[in-house]
Amino acid sequence: MARGDAAAHATEEREKSRKLGSLSALWPFMKPYRALMAAAILALVATACISLILPLAVRRVVDNFNVKSGELLNLYFGAALAIAAALALGTALRYALVTRFGERVVADIRKATFDRVISLSPAFFERTMTGEVLSRITTDTTLILSVIGSSISIALRNVLLFIGGLVLMLFTSAKLTGLVLLIVPAVIVPILVLGRRLRVLSRENQDWIAQSSGNASEALTSVQTVQAYTHEAISKGAFSEVTEKSFDAARRRIWTRALMTAIVIFLVFTGIVGVLWIGAWDVRAGGMTAGTLIQFVIYSVMVAGAVAALSEVFGELQRAAGATERLVELLNAEDTVQDPAQPKTLPSPVRGEISFDNVGFTYPSRPDVAALDAVDLTIEPGETVALVGPSGAGKTTVIQMIQRFYDPQSGAVRIDGHALTDMARQDFRRHIALVPQDPVIFAASARDNIRFGRPDASDAEIMAAAQAAAAHEFLSDLPEGYDTWLGERGVMLSGGQKQRVAIARAILRDAPILLLDEATSALDAESERAVQAAVDTLAQGRTTVIVAHRLATVKKADRIIVMDQGRVVATGEHDALVAEGGLYARLARLQFTDGVAAE
Repeated sequence: MARGDAAAHATEEREKSRKLGSLSALWPFMKPYRALMAAAILALVATACISLILPLAVRRVVDNFNVKSGELLNLYFGAALAIAAALALGTALRYALVTRFGERVVADIRKATFDRVISLSPAFFERTMTGEVLSRITTDTTLILSVIGSSISIALRNVLLFIGGLVLMLFTSAKLTGLVLLIVPAVIVPILVLGRRLRVLSRENQDWIAQSSGNASEALTSVQTVQAYTHEAISKGAFSEVTEKSFDAARRRIWTRALMTAIVIFLVFTGIVGVLWIGAWDVRAGGMTAGTLIQFVIYSVMVAGAVAALSEVFGELQRAAGATERLVELLNAEDTVQDPAQPKTLPSPVRGEISFDNVGFTYPSRPDVAALDAVDLTIEPGETVALVGPSGAGKTTVIQMIQRFYDPQSGAVRIDGHALTDMARQDFRRHIALVPQDPVIFAASARDNIRFGRPDASDAEIMAAAQAAAAHEFLSDLPEGYDTWLGERGVMLSGGQKQRVAIARAILRDAPILLLDEATSALDAESERAVQAAVDTLAQGRTTVIVAHRLATVKKADRIIVMDQGRVVATGEHDALVAEGGLYARLARLQFTDGVAAE
């Protein structure tokens, strides 16, 4: 049993070391600013030294208070004022340097975290809520800022004051210093014991804050659905529950830290009072001067204050260690889709041939259900191919595999005969234009939303793309035309208008491969005809893959591929597939009210 307890204790100590060691992950971000850090440390050391000199000046003033020479007395007071002025200037400089250093490092951490997350494949976001990621980028980095920009500076300054004060106390009175040191173990023990508990509670608190942020983000981004289904009370309850759990964890953390602070301060100042009591008797007995006792008292207060400050900083470091660990998890998040170490380049010009070679794939969140099952498919350059089938057949998965949002568990996806896994994702994705099923509109102007497809496009090219997508008329009618801010997620536009802006974006990209995932699903009949005409023109000379449930939009495709349960079950033109019977014919009968040949 004792062996098991020892092993558990050893494991706990290793875990503690690992948690505190997570702060070392900040060093790569601090390293580029070593000169700024050195200047801040120099200012910190200078102010600490000045603080330690001040009690010596006070002793001189007290011991020479009754000196007959007024000039000497003025000299002592003048020296004390000069020291105070130097301390004020040094402290201001230290604050400016340390704060700037902290802000710079945390800005780099935020950028590095965002840069990492924005490049992760969709599989990562199947496991992690966007709101939680945002909480880590904002709340956790704020904690780290408080440590780098304040707590570490305070800690270093108080370490210097503690060591320097202790040494000068020893020179002032070895006897009284020995008595002070007797209480040090009593102060350190609660810091270590309660500090360990504080670290655990800090991490728990941050986890609940992140979950609360994720819950709020999900509800607010879907606020219309929440209100339409009168789900406000339930959503409020869910958010309130996780927020209260976060508060409970914070409350336990606060009380633990308050208890630690109270114990440390009580023990420290109790020891000081006891030592002063003994020192007062020494003064009465003539063993030391009043100035020496005051000097010792000041150093004692400095050392006590340093210990108290270090106990509080220790709590901040525990919180920052938890925050750093959570950010490191993001920075080191393993992505299931990786660019090769030595990527090949897609030869130019890109012809646009797409091939699936015995591709099998299951989503990470649904490992037991095959999204694609041994799919063999070749789409020729310039060919327009439509993917049809019931929901869940694998159509959208094909679109995602072409963009390499996921890697297949078996087989290979190729463009112009080159496997996607052999190339950098940005290399081949720049030759692809996408119109997703749910059009994404950014909180920017209409012009910038279309220009997203090609950042270097001119205003004339943007307008031409909007005209081709049947979007020019309604964009021109907006209050500020193309410069109108469309709001978060395009709240100013209808569903059909959003889709036409997304189509204009794809048209502007002018890529050799065009992917349309239910691109006309939100359009009325008139707009659909206009957009379909634009798509027909755009598809000329381009490889076009269309996913659609409405068969009227795919009848003109060069080839229709029918999918069911992740497999290709039929291929051909519309009339041939109808005549063949099977799944496509059944879908056609359901959609065309006047018979399969009606239009």
